[in-house]
Order: sequence, then structure tokens, then C-alpha cells
Amino acid sequence: MDRSKIVAIVAGAISITLALAYLLLVQLLDFRREMIPAPVSILPQAVQVAQIPVDLGVEISVVV
Repeated sequence: MDRSKIVAIVAGAISITLALAYLLLVQLLDFRREMIPAPVSILPQAVQVAQIPVDLGVEISVVV
């Protein structure tokens, strides 16, 4: 076989190996247990942001 076919076969084998490893990792992480959301009591309180009016010096006029 010429070199390009060998490189293609090796790249394909590496790709399939990585795909199978990824699927195995996802299955292991999913198998651990049910995902439970964090309790609301430990979340930080909402922060209010003040609006500051900005004058850009642009006047808009509407002609009807």
C-alpha cells in the first residue's frame, strides 16, 4: 500500500477510537445518578442595575 492509504487508515482508526472513548465517557457520566438542580437558597440574590440616561447629542424628529 502506498503512504496515503496508510495515513488514511491510521487517521480513521484514531477517529473511531476517539469517538468510542467519547461515547463511553458520556455513558459513564450519565450513569452516575440523576441530576438534581442546586437548592435555590444558596443562589445569590438578584442584583438590580440602575439605568443611566446617556445624552449622545442626537436629536430625532418625526415629520407626520
